[in-house]
Order: sequence, then structure tokens, then C-alpha cells
Amino acid sequence: MPKKNDIITLKIEDLTNLGFGVGKSCGMVVFVQDAVPEDTVSARIIKATSSYCVARLERIITPSPMRTEARCSNTRCRSCAYKNVPYEYELNFKRDDIRNAFVKAGLCDVTVPPVNPSPSELGYRNKAQYPVRQTKDGEYVIGFFAPKSHNVTEASDCPLSHPDFHAVLTTLRELFYEYSIPAYDEKSGGGIIRHIYMRRSHESGKILLTLVINSDTLPHADALCERISRAHPYVSGIMLNINQADTNVILGQRWQRLFGDDYILDTLGGVRLKITAPSFYQVNHDVADAIYARARELASLTREDTLLDLFCGTGSIGLSMARDAGEVIGIEIIPDAIRCAEENARINGIENAHFFVGDATDTRGLLASAEAKLGRKISPTVVVLDPPRAGCDGELIKFVSEISPKRIVYISCNPQTLARDVKAFFDYGYTTEKAEGWDMFALTGHVESVVCLTRRDSN
Repeated sequence: MPKKNDIITLKIEDLTNLGFGVGKSCGMVVFVQDAVPEDTVSARIIKATSSYCVARLERIITPSPMRTEARCSNTRCRSCAYKNVPYEYELNFKRDDIRNAFVKAGLCDVTVPPVNPSPSELGYRNKAQYPVRQTKDGEYVIGFFAPKSHNVTEASDCPLSHPDFHAVLTTLRELFYEYSIPAYDEKSGGGIIRHIYMRRSHESGKILLTLVINSDTLPHADALCERISRAHPYVSGIMLNINQADTNVILGQRWQRLFGDDYILDTLGGVRLKITAPSFYQVNHDVADAIYARARELASLTREDTLLDLFCGTGSIGLSMARDAGEVIGIEIIPDAIRCAEENARINGIENAHFFVGDATDTRGLLASAEAKLGRKISPTVVVLDPPRAGCDGELIKFVSEISPKRIVYISCNPQTLARDVKAFFDYGYTTEKAEGWDMFALTGHVESVVCLTRRDSN
């Protein structure tokens, strides 16, 4: 059996969504960083357990016919799991991810069509958060955390982010040097600059820049704002977020506007949206637009329907469907997001959408507070679910099933939890024929999925 530091030769047979090629040596499964299927490689074992090994690629003996030149040169970030294979292979792997998740959940009859591609494989991200650190020599490192570590790897030129982000980061790095503004030091708790956080409007190209600091004030703030706005006129707002806690959470609770607007405007799903720095917004505009159109089609709303939009965020999905429905009820746990949703409804002149603060996992009073405020009972006929990666709580699935909507449109960023939850809905009498994949996160190991569930007795 392979042992740590052994150098082995093996044929790669598969690829994981973390970017590891998979082979076998003496019957033992070996995961090899940066290897792709049909490579024959020499690899050094860096971790050996009783059930698998992890190896570092030493040399490609025979390259796979599907191997391409890496679309990202960063070997430490590891976010781009599919950087060494053509895009059509990536889409096939992601389709397999969805299919395998449903098979594992016992839903072998759910078909998975080819994954819908992203119009852009690079430069599509409209949001990025960059931790900032300094080396012992005082060099600024602006990028992302390496996997399973607190070490920041330089990635200011990340090919997934819009090129304007890199330009802004270049200017900020120069200003940090010029004004000797220290980066945050996680070990000592000292330093000032923790993160650089940017959001970009697809429609206008404007950028909302946030500097997350470990201090009550930012030295030379006026000079920084003047220099940044002059060098990059598309930066329409600069915010300060104060986070002095010893935490891995990026954003603190205190905000301060330094320059310009504290929001950007964009259009998604035919709806004009006001997007603040902390509010949720899909990172790939074009794919999100297509998903919203498909979700609206699957919902098949009429003026007789009441749509319940759970995990509604700033209301983008519900508002995109409001013109088809009799009423939209949105529920979200974050009060700031609900305020944005209400304002977005006003911006678009939508009067049949109402938004309420509520915890989707607290099903006992989920509709009660909304009903009390509206002064009437709410009877949803269609439900939209767009939960975080952890999926839906079992009690929520039970609650949604018991209010018995005729359709449930479930949008997910995690095939495993989606399949688990769909199986639970099956047990409550719902069914679906297919799970559709959408490549919201090109090059990475993530994929978005959409499922429409209907009551089995309605078919």
C-alpha cells in the first residue's frame, strides 16, 4: 500500500469538483492535485489514510487528450477546479455531480439534462472579497485564503473576477504602500486593512467599493477616496466597514460611507434592483437572469396565485414573478435585506409584493406575523425556495408540504442538499421529473440547479 512520501505512477480515471484527479494504486484510491482524467502521472503521496491517499503531482508522464493549458496560473488558491480541462468537459462533470447526488439519494428516475453553460467562462464575477495581509518584508498580499488555512495567496488578478476589480486593487496596493497603512495581522490582532470587498453593476459598470478595517477610522481616508475616484471614475461609492472582532466573519456591524453612493443599481429578471454592500446578489448576472426566467416559467403563475418566496433576500426572484401573480409574500431573516426588498418593490412600482422578516427554520410562526400585519390569512399556492448551501431544514420541508402548494420551485447551489431535500418532498407526496443544471460558477466546482416539484395527486 502507498505510504507518505512514496512516489507512484498511476493513470487518472476521474476528476472531483475540488480539482483532484482520481486514480488507484494497489487498489487504494489516490487523489492527485491538478491531474485530469486520462493523464498518466508521477505523484508523491503527501497524506495516507486507511481508505485513501492524497498526492502532489510531480510530473505528467503522458498528458491526457483532454488536458488544456491552465486558465489560471495560481496553484495555491485552488478555487478553479476545472482550469485544466475544456469547458465542455467541465459541464459534463457538473452534470455528473447533479446526477450522482440524485442517484445517491435514491432518485434514479430524475433525469438531468446537459448543464446550461455560462455565456462567459472568465471575468463573470460581479462580487469579490479579498483578504489583505503583509509578509515579513512588508509586501502586501491581496487575494484569497488557500484551502484549509488562514494563509492568503496572491490573487488580485483572479481571472473569474471582472478586470476592473484588478485595476482598483492595483491602485489600492499602491496607496497602502504610499501611506504606510498596515494590513491586519491575525495573530497579533493589529493592523488595519482586513478585506477589500467590491460589487459591480452589470448594467452600468459602476463599482461599490468597501474597505473592511480593524480600526475605528481609516488613515488618509479623504486622500484615498480622491485618488481612487479620480483613477477609476466607475467607482461610484466607497464604504467603510468596521470589524474589530477576533472572527473569521468578513463583515462587521458598523458601516460608514466615505464617498459617493452606498449602493449600485442593476436590472435582473426584468426588475430594477438597488444593491447595497451587504445584500445578497447572484455573482453571475447573465446566468442568474436565465435562471430567474426559467423559474418564472416553471412557477406558471396566474393572477389567482399567491407566491411564497422563502429566503427571498432583497426580493429579486419574487419581484421578477410579481407581474404574473396575484400576490407575492417574501420572507427573509435579515432585516436589511427586507428593507432593500421593500425599496426594490417601490422602485419598480410593484404593489402586490409584501416582504417580512422571518426565520425559515421557525415554521410555527412563519406566516403568522405576516398574516397579523396584513390582517388576513395567507394561502400560498406556489412556493419558491432558494436556500443557502445547507439546504432546507426538515421542519421547513414538512411545513411547505403541509400548506400544500401546487408547485414548489427549488433553486439550489448544492446538488447534494438539493437531492436530499427533494427526496424528503417525495416522501410528502411531491414529485419531479428532472433537475436542471446552470453553470453559475464557471471553472469552479460549484453548480446551480433548478427543480420544479408538483403534488403527485395533481399529475
